[in-house]
Amino acid sequence: MASNIVLVTGVAGDLGGKLLARLGAHPDLERVIGVDTAPPAKDVQQRMGRAEFVRADIRNPLIAKVISSAEVDTVVHTSCTAHPAGPSRRAAVKEVNVIGTMRLLAACQRAPKVRKLVVKSSAAVYGAGARSQAVFTEDSELIPPSSSGYAKDAVEMEGYVRGLARRRPDLTITLARFANIIGPEVDTVLARYFSLPVVPTVFGYDSRLQLLHGSDALSVLEMATLEDRPGVFNVASEGVLTLSQAIRRAGRVGLPMPRGVVPSVGKLLRGARLVDFSTDQVRLLNFGRAVDITKLKKEFGYTPRWTTREAFDDYVAGRGLRPVLDGGALAGLAGKVLEAAATGQARR
Repeated sequence: MASNIVLVTGVAGDLGGKLLARLGAHPDLERVIGVDTAPPAKDVQQRMGRAEFVRADIRNPLIAKVISSAEVDTVVHTSCTAHPAGPSRRAAVKEVNVIGTMRLLAACQRAPKVRKLVVKSSAAVYGAGARSQAVFTEDSELIPPSSSGYAKDAVEMEGYVRGLARRRPDLTITLARFANIIGPEVDTVLARYFSLPVVPTVFGYDSRLQLLHGSDALSVLEMATLEDRPGVFNVASEGVLTLSQAIRRAGRVGLPMPRGVVPSVGKLLRGARLVDFSTDQVRLLNFGRAVDITKLKKEFGYTPRWTTREAFDDYVAGRGLRPVLDGGALAGLAGKVLEAAATGQARR
């Protein structure tokens, strides 16, 4: 059954905003509504077509009124954040991830017109560790990297989605577990990480990274919105890059450091408002993660257009990253980073 009235959450973000613009230009949709606490980016507003923006907070029970009064039949939830790009207030992000999702799903449960739910989740739900399996399938156990991080929010959110599926078996629910998204216009934690002139790494580790181009992520959400594709799907590009390969392809210089120093370096990077080098992210860069996308290709019916290598190269070209050549400056910066990190360790 085709969608007619679609509500998209998280439209102030890159992926949600682009989806709003894409759906707003679709001739077969009667109405498209984007909700968030802030408006979409200006370039998105210029391309929204017939789409509308409503300033609304999904953490507020009033989101139920928005859904019911507009007679929404399809809800696309893109608000969940597993890896914030820059430093952010953990409590505020958790509220949107967990409380916001609870409110939104409760509204969907009570709205008889709603018949489809599309949810953006994260492959981070599988965790990353020394004993992790080589390749995760959709049936793999969900083990977040930490007991209190953003990935744990995604695990909780998926639990709420499963609960809604039990209470509303008539709903068509698509849950997409995205790998780390990258691209020339995407602001993600990895995009910021690989743009650092000196890239901190953990000595002795060279993890495998599987990425997803932003255009493929957008296409999957659009396809799930316009067509019925129920189920849980890993969404990632084919192939992997090792961390060292990615650093070289970006023209950066890796700075291996002892594992115990990394938290202090992460604190420095957050304090400088450069990148959110969280515990979850450190474990990913230590151990890596890869997912199987057979189900995405065979059951969902989508094959990513970009491989991991191609997606990363497009990010490098689009950002205009140039090889770092000033060895003296790099040596000085590296020394300052390690000195500051060591000082932080000594004060503990």
